Amino acid sequence: MIRIEPLRLSWAAAFTRYVAASAALHLTWEIVQLPLYTLWATDPLRQQVFAVVHCSAGDVMIAALTFFAAWIFVGRPQWPGAGSRALWLVMILFGAGYTVYSEWVNVTVRASWAYSELMPIVPLIGTGLAPLLQWFVVPTLALWLAAGRAPWVDPVVPQT
Repeated sequence: MIRIEPLRLSWAAAFTRYVAASAALHLTWEIVQLPLYTLWATDPLRQQVFAVVHCSAGDVMIAALTFFAAWIFVGRPQWPGAGSRALWLVMILFGAGYTVYSEWVNVTVRASWAYSELMPIVPLIGTGLAPLLQWFVVPTLALWLAAGRAPWVDPVVPQT
């Protein structure tokens, strides 16, 4: 069996790294996916910048809240040294679930924004593929950066 040494960070330091990585990654994702929304072609640059900043700030709040909600259900005091897999899976579940709800409310109910013809739509749920993928990719990369390893890898930690 391959033994992976846990990253020697405190819980608070790893969480801070997670939030910082989330902020950078969500901002990048929001900029890259902008052409998949109608505001790319219809709104002035100032409104596009506001939308990117506003959505990125919301994404960081959601990232922190999904982390803490997942922590309530499956968190382990040894994290980031151990316990990443369950935390990661529950965070993905919460983030994706919230995204389906939020996209439905904002696209269908409120019409706050709209998808362009470039946005692939996930069948049956009607959610754009890009925002849904965002909540699989970004938390995965952010946890990887925070813990120093893939979140699906739980190292063997000696029991004390």
